[in-house]
Amino acid sequence: MMSTWITTPITPDLLRGALDVQRTARGVLPHRLPAWARAQNTDGQLAMVEAQPAGVRLAFRTRATVVELDTLPTRWTYVGLPGRPDGVYDLLVDGHLTDQASVTGGDTVTIDMATGTTQRRSGPPGTVRFTGLPDREKDVEIWLPHHETTELVALRTDAPVAPVPDRGRRVWLHHGSSISQGSNATSPTATWPAVAAALGGVDLVNLGFGGSALLDPFTARTMRDTPADLISVKIGINLVNADVMRLRAFGPAVHGFLDTIRDGHPTTPLLVVSPIYCPIHEDTPGPGTFDLAALATGQVRFRATGDAAEKASGKLTLRVIREELARISAQRAADDPNLHHLDGLDLYGEADFADLPLPDDLHPDTATHRRIAERFAKRVFNADGPFAGPGS
Repeated sequence: MMSTWITTPITPDLLRGALDVQRTARGVLPHRLPAWARAQNTDGQLAMVEAQPAGVRLAFRTRATVVELDTLPTRWTYVGLPGRPDGVYDLLVDGHLTDQASVTGGDTVTIDMATGTTQRRSGPPGTVRFTGLPDREKDVEIWLPHHETTELVALRTDAPVAPVPDRGRRVWLHHGSSISQGSNATSPTATWPAVAAALGGVDLVNLGFGGSALLDPFTARTMRDTPADLISVKIGINLVNADVMRLRAFGPAVHGFLDTIRDGHPTTPLLVVSPIYCPIHEDTPGPGTFDLAALATGQVRFRATGDAAEKASGKLTLRVIREELARISAQRAADDPNLHHLDGLDLYGEADFADLPLPDDLHPDTATHRRIAERFAKRVFNADGPFAGPGS
């Protein structure tokens, strides 16, 4: 009965993976960039994706057997493109995935890429309900959808909740593109960083921003100021498909990004990861765009619009970026023994594309996210890896 419900305010100490929590008219909105960084951004794409809570989860200790969470999702759709399925909420009990659910309602923002206009339609909050939890003290995590903005309205349980005590786990701070945010993964704990974090036994802070891993200085300063035991940056694909800089600017920008992180984390293990294999941009510069012929058949695919000959004038391709990141990492590692490099082709290469192709020619599916995660964990968290644990 409703009289048995306990409503607990959703406060920052119940959230993991969020760097800021904004109070709204209807609840609280987790952000993955702090307010000062958001104020320096004028790009609508980044504003959208940083408010999508990839890697953000409610975490609490409780004896509750029933948990209800009222949320207000914002879903983004594009005129002419098929809509994404509703976001998934993953329930973990003592670290094990035990249930999944979605909510109805919420707001919808429709973007018309041809005119550059947007239209917002408001809807009511929805409720995600999990029942049958074990009647014992346990740690509960609700991972929020990684690709839709989620305002948290109310948390109800049939027993009191408290923040999860510090378990002494290391914090892994990761920055990357939509692949790191989790594009095309079917649920928030199926994204490759989430899977890798589980395999490595670490707590994830995911700063994967779809279309927005562009070496922004405010992102580097955010990472500088965020407590972390392990740090990684996965750089490349967005710089190519957004066509935002040339080779002359790329090297100094990478150095500056890493220098800024080092200002706050001078000896923290820092891993530079180059792009995974993506045939459309291996040797063809950007910009990237939707494949209109595929759209006409109801499919979402991407293509590169640049000319391979433009590499001579400094346009970036994935192959060029991998070579430059390997060079920069080797140069810096001579004076920074805690800086490491990982070739993205070791995570997903040409042979993998033949076995598990990218469905839209750009983003991995859930099976590929898992393959990337398992290879990352094997290379990075093992006893000889850059993120080896104490006593390994």
